[in-house]
Amino acid sequence: MVSLIKPGARLLRIDGPVIETARLILRPWRASDIAENTRMLSDPETARFITPDHQPVTSELKGWRNAAVISGHWALHGFGMFAVEEKSSGRYIGRVGPYYPPEWPGFEVGWGIAREHRGQGYAVEAARAAIDFVFANFTVDRIIHCIDPVNVASQAVARRLGAVNEGPGKLEGEIVDIWVTTRQRWRRDPA
Repeated sequence: MVSLIKPGARLLRIDGPVIETARLILRPWRASDIAENTRMLSDPETARFITPDHQPVTSELKGWRNAAVISGHWALHGFGMFAVEEKSSGRYIGRVGPYYPPEWPGFEVGWGIAREHRGQGYAVEAARAAIDFVFANFTVDRIIHCIDPVNVASQAVARRLGAVNEGPGKLEGEIVDIWVTTRQRWRRDPA
Protein backbone atom coordinates (compact mmCIF):
# COMPACT_ATOMS: atom_id res chain seq x y z
CA MET A 1 0.00 0.00 0.00
CA VAL A 2 1.34 3.42 -0.93
CA SER A 3 1.62 5.83 1.98
CA LEU A 4 -0.24 9.09 1.47
CA ILE A 5 0.79 10.50 4.84
CA LYS A 6 2.55 13.85 4.88
CA PRO A 7 5.94 14.00 6.61
CA GLY A 8 5.50 15.12 10.21
CA ALA A 9 1.79 14.26 10.43
CA ARG A 10 0.72 12.91 13.84
CA LEU A 11 -1.39 9.80 13.50
CA LEU A 12 -2.41 7.06 15.94
CA ARG A 13 0.20 4.34 16.29
CA ILE A 14 -0.29 1.29 18.47
CA ASP A 15 3.16 0.59 19.87
CA GLY A 16 2.78 -2.02 22.55
CA PRO A 17 2.80 -4.07 24.59
CA VAL A 18 5.28 -6.62 23.26
CA ILE A 19 5.67 -10.01 24.91
CA GLU A 20 8.62 -12.30 24.24
CA THR A 21 8.62 -16.02 24.88
CA ALA A 22 11.39 -18.52 24.20
CA ARG A 23 10.54 -18.74 20.48
CA LEU A 24 7.95 -16.07 19.79
CA ILE A 25 7.22 -12.36 19.87
CA LEU A 26 3.64 -11.29 20.53
CA ARG A 27 3.30 -7.73 19.29
CA PRO A 28 0.98 -5.11 17.82
CA TRP A 29 -0.11 -5.57 14.24
CA ARG A 30 1.79 -4.09 11.30
CA ALA A 31 0.57 -3.43 7.77
CA SER A 32 2.98 -6.15 6.61
CA ASP A 33 1.00 -8.74 8.64
CA ILE A 34 -2.12 -8.32 6.52
CA ALA A 35 -0.88 -10.39 3.56
CA GLU A 36 0.38 -13.20 5.81
CA ASN A 37 -2.86 -13.21 7.82
CA THR A 38 -4.84 -13.31 4.57
CA ARG A 39 -2.70 -16.22 3.34
CA MET A 40 -3.30 -18.06 6.62
CA LEU A 41 -7.06 -17.52 6.32
CA SER A 42 -7.11 -18.65 2.69
CA ASP A 43 -6.54 -22.21 3.95
CA PRO A 44 -10.00 -23.89 4.14
CA GLU A 45 -9.15 -25.89 7.29
CA THR A 46 -7.98 -22.77 9.11
CA ALA A 47 -10.88 -20.62 7.91
CA ARG A 48 -13.35 -23.31 8.93
CA PHE A 49 -12.66 -22.52 12.58
CA ILE A 50 -11.64 -18.85 12.75
CA THR A 51 -13.43 -16.80 10.12
CA PRO A 52 -16.93 -15.51 10.93
CA ASP A 53 -18.53 -17.31 7.95
CA HIS A 54 -16.22 -20.37 8.17
CA GLN A 55 -15.10 -19.72 4.59
CA PRO A 56 -11.58 -19.12 3.27
CA VAL A 57 -10.57 -15.51 2.78
CA THR A 58 -10.14 -15.20 -0.96
CA SER A 59 -9.54 -11.52 -1.57
CA GLU A 60 -7.11 -8.86 -0.43
CA LEU A 61 -10.03 -6.69 0.74
CA LYS A 62 -11.52 -9.46 2.93
CA GLY A 63 -8.07 -10.12 4.38
CA TRP A 64 -7.63 -6.44 5.11
CA ARG A 65 -11.04 -6.31 6.80
CA ASN A 66 -10.18 -9.28 9.00
CA ALA A 67 -6.88 -7.72 10.10
CA ALA A 68 -8.58 -4.33 10.58
CA VAL A 69 -11.16 -5.82 12.96
CA ILE A 70 -8.52 -7.58 15.04
CA SER A 71 -6.04 -4.71 15.11
CA GLY A 72 -8.89 -2.22 15.58
CA HIS A 73 -9.84 -4.00 18.80
CA TRP A 74 -6.58 -2.54 20.19
CA ALA A 75 -7.53 1.01 19.20
CA LEU A 76 -11.04 0.69 20.65
CA HIS A 77 -10.30 -1.22 23.85
CA GLY A 78 -6.57 -0.93 24.54
CA PHE A 79 -6.05 -4.67 24.11
CA GLY A 80 -6.62 -7.36 21.51
CA MET A 81 -5.13 -10.33 19.76
CA PHE A 82 -1.40 -10.03 19.21
CA ALA A 83 0.31 -10.68 15.92
CA VAL A 84 2.60 -13.65 16.59
CA GLU A 85 6.07 -13.55 15.09
CA GLU A 86 8.49 -16.45 15.02
CA LYS A 87 11.77 -15.17 16.52
CA SER A 88 14.04 -17.33 14.37
CA SER A 89 12.56 -16.18 11.04
CA GLY A 90 10.87 -12.86 11.88
CA ARG A 91 7.75 -14.12 10.06
CA TYR A 92 4.12 -13.59 11.07
CA ILE A 93 2.79 -17.04 11.99
CA GLY A 94 -0.63 -16.24 13.45
CA ARG A 95 -2.58 -14.33 16.04
CA VAL A 96 -3.18 -15.08 19.69
CA GLY A 97 -4.61 -13.12 22.57
CA PRO A 98 -7.54 -11.47 24.27
CA TYR A 99 -10.71 -10.69 22.37
CA TYR A 100 -13.96 -9.38 23.81
CA PRO A 101 -16.30 -7.71 21.30
CA PRO A 102 -19.97 -6.98 22.07
CA GLU A 103 -22.24 -10.01 22.59
CA TRP A 104 -19.26 -12.36 23.04
CA PRO A 105 -19.94 -15.09 25.61
CA GLY A 106 -17.05 -13.93 27.82
CA PHE A 107 -13.52 -12.54 27.91
CA GLU A 108 -11.66 -14.80 25.49
CA VAL A 109 -8.07 -15.66 24.75
CA GLY A 110 -8.11 -17.23 21.31
CA TRP A 111 -5.50 -18.53 18.91
CA GLY A 112 -4.94 -19.09 15.23
CA ILE A 113 -1.63 -20.37 13.90
CA ALA A 114 -0.84 -20.82 10.20
CA ARG A 115 -0.97 -24.45 9.08
CA GLU A 116 2.75 -24.71 8.28
CA HIS A 117 3.62 -23.65 11.84
CA ARG A 118 1.29 -26.02 13.67
CA GLY A 119 2.46 -29.02 15.63
CA GLN A 120 5.39 -27.14 17.16
CA GLY A 121 3.70 -25.98 20.36
CA TYR A 122 3.45 -22.35 19.19
CA ALA A 123 -0.27 -22.00 20.01
CA VAL A 124 0.28 -23.20 23.58
CA GLU A 125 3.40 -21.07 24.05
CA ALA A 126 1.69 -17.92 22.78
CA ALA A 127 -1.60 -18.60 24.60
CA ARG A 128 0.25 -19.09 27.92
CA ALA A 129 1.92 -15.72 27.45
CA ALA A 130 -1.42 -14.10 26.55
CA ILE A 131 -3.16 -15.63 29.58
CA ASP A 132 -0.33 -14.38 31.82
CA PHE A 133 -0.81 -10.93 30.24
CA VAL A 134 -4.56 -10.98 30.89
CA PHE A 135 -4.32 -12.10 34.51
CA ALA A 136 -1.56 -9.54 35.16
CA ASN A 137 -3.50 -6.62 33.63
CA PHE A 138 -7.25 -7.30 33.97
CA THR A 139 -9.62 -8.04 36.83
CA VAL A 140 -11.20 -11.03 35.05
CA ASP A 141 -11.15 -14.31 36.94
CA ARG A 142 -12.33 -16.42 33.97
CA ILE A 143 -10.95 -16.57 30.48
CA ILE A 144 -12.92 -18.48 27.88
CA HIS A 145 -11.80 -20.24 24.74
CA CYS A 146 -14.63 -20.71 22.20
CA ILE A 147 -13.90 -23.94 20.34
CA ASP A 148 -15.90 -25.70 17.65
CA PRO A 149 -16.89 -29.15 18.98
CA VAL A 150 -15.08 -30.85 16.06
CA ASN A 151 -11.86 -28.81 16.37
CA VAL A 152 -9.73 -31.45 18.10
CA ALA A 153 -6.49 -29.50 17.58
CA SER A 154 -7.79 -26.49 19.53
CA GLN A 155 -9.27 -28.78 22.16
CA ALA A 156 -5.77 -30.24 22.64
CA VAL A 157 -4.32 -26.72 23.05
CA ALA A 158 -7.00 -25.91 25.63
CA ARG A 159 -6.23 -29.11 27.56
CA ARG A 160 -2.50 -28.30 27.56
CA LEU A 161 -3.39 -24.90 29.01
CA GLY A 162 -5.33 -26.61 31.79
CA ALA A 163 -8.68 -25.29 30.55
CA VAL A 164 -11.89 -27.15 31.36
CA ASN A 165 -14.72 -27.69 28.89
CA GLU A 166 -17.84 -26.27 30.55
CA GLY A 167 -20.08 -27.40 27.71
CA PRO A 168 -21.94 -25.79 24.85
CA GLY A 169 -22.55 -22.10 24.39
CA LYS A 170 -23.56 -19.81 21.54
CA LEU A 171 -21.21 -17.65 19.54
CA GLU A 172 -22.77 -15.55 16.79
CA GLY A 173 -25.71 -17.96 16.62
CA GLU A 174 -23.54 -21.10 16.41
CA ILE A 175 -22.91 -23.77 19.01
CA VAL A 176 -19.36 -23.87 20.39
CA ASP A 177 -17.82 -25.50 23.41
CA ILE A 178 -16.83 -23.00 26.10
CA TRP A 179 -13.49 -23.95 27.59
CA VAL A 180 -12.49 -22.03 30.71
CA THR A 181 -9.20 -21.07 32.32
CA THR A 182 -9.65 -19.62 35.80
CA ARG A 183 -7.31 -17.28 37.63
CA GLN A 184 -7.40 -19.52 40.70
CA ARG A 185 -6.36 -22.65 38.81
CA TRP A 186 -3.82 -20.72 36.68
CA ARG A 187 -1.93 -19.52 39.75
CA ARG A 188 -1.95 -22.96 41.29
CA ASP A 189 -1.21 -25.01 38.16
CA PRO A 190 -0.14 -22.98 35.10
CA ALA A 191 -0.06 -26.21 33.00
